[in-house]
Amino acid sequence: MHHPRYWTNSPVGLAEAPTGRNRQSQPGAKELIYLDHQASTSMHPAALAATQEAMLALNANPHAHEHAAGWRAADAIETARREIAEAIGGDPDEIVFTAGATEANNLALIGTAAQPGERLKLVVTAFEHKAVLEPARELERRGFDLVIAPVTRAGLVDLDALGRAIDEQTLLVSCMAVNNELGTVQPIEAVARLCRHVGALLHVDAAQALGWSAVDVLSFDADLVSLSAHKAGGPKGVGALWVRREIRDRIGPINFGGDQEGGLRPGTLPTALCIGFGAACRHLPTAAELDEWRARRKTFEQRLCKAFPGAMINGSEVERHPGAISLTFPDGDAETLILRLQPHVAISRGSACTSGIPEPSHVLRAICLDARACDRTVRISIGRSTTQDELDRAFEAIRQAYLDLVN
Repeated sequence: MHHPRYWTNSPVGLAEAPTGRNRQSQPGAKELIYLDHQASTSMHPAALAATQEAMLALNANPHAHEHAAGWRAADAIETARREIAEAIGGDPDEIVFTAGATEANNLALIGTAAQPGERLKLVVTAFEHKAVLEPARELERRGFDLVIAPVTRAGLVDLDALGRAIDEQTLLVSCMAVNNELGTVQPIEAVARLCRHVGALLHVDAAQALGWSAVDVLSFDADLVSLSAHKAGGPKGVGALWVRREIRDRIGPINFGGDQEGGLRPGTLPTALCIGFGAACRHLPTAAELDEWRARRKTFEQRLCKAFPGAMINGSEVERHPGAISLTFPDGDAETLILRLQPHVAISRGSACTSGIPEPSHVLRAICLDARACDRTVRISIGRSTTQDELDRAFEAIRQAYLDLVN
């Protein structure tokens, strides 16, 4: 498949983009192979084109209701809102634009807790993204009872333990749809049944799910669903919270200063980013693309395990993000290995939101990896547009870097 120059795996994107420490400047040097798509993925060409066009053509404030320029911007945003809603099986008036999934998660948790009534208990799983764990801990500091529900070694929520944690005092349960480090797909429908049994609300962080059409709010039976544009081929700086219409009056704003987004999220919406988000949702991968994507990942995973006897893949294979690989090497140090790969191959130790924190990944610890195993673990995220040639070259680079490290 031929991809335009801006549909690449490079985080820089355009071939004419400025050079930096992650690109080689030597004549004939190969472009960096980007395998960190769970941190952020390339913009889809249609999303990039739509964003650029809107930046040039729609300069008015979309909330300026007195003139045609404002009407055009507002109409374009409403089109994007409809495209996002259609991608997840919701309705346009249930979409609240945010600056990203982090803000959406904060709005879901802290906004719901703004009017809790008699329920003062929150339940979140142990391997949630920090954008869920930290708001939950903030609410604990404000007097809420916080329960961190355990997960299994396979990287799945422990439904039995979760069921014991959820009771009639529970206001909200938060369970991610797809884990951001392991790629494991969680049994959201089963979690929803536990919530419905006691009348608790369910929030789902679906940031890692939208990019491969794995979000259906009706099947989820959720009340709140967080979305991220830049994990799904859209621009950075925009996301959304889907709020089920029936519970809209049970959530309040966490910021103040305007009545935009139905009073839930004040501030001028970034027209071009919203439009780019909508365009990305129009171009999510087809079933055939998903099959090819998953097959490339499985083959790459098998090559790695064969090349490094004793290596371990973390997380259930039953259902997983099509490009996600969490690999624990039998020896060596992940941080040093990643540095040895620069500037040729971009992989990571885990979530970009934990960068610079000198402690083992809380996700890996939640699935019972000890500190030494955590230190030997990398996250490899193959993208929708990653080519077989790139994977072949990345494999050789990783193999050689590892051999140099341990010998």
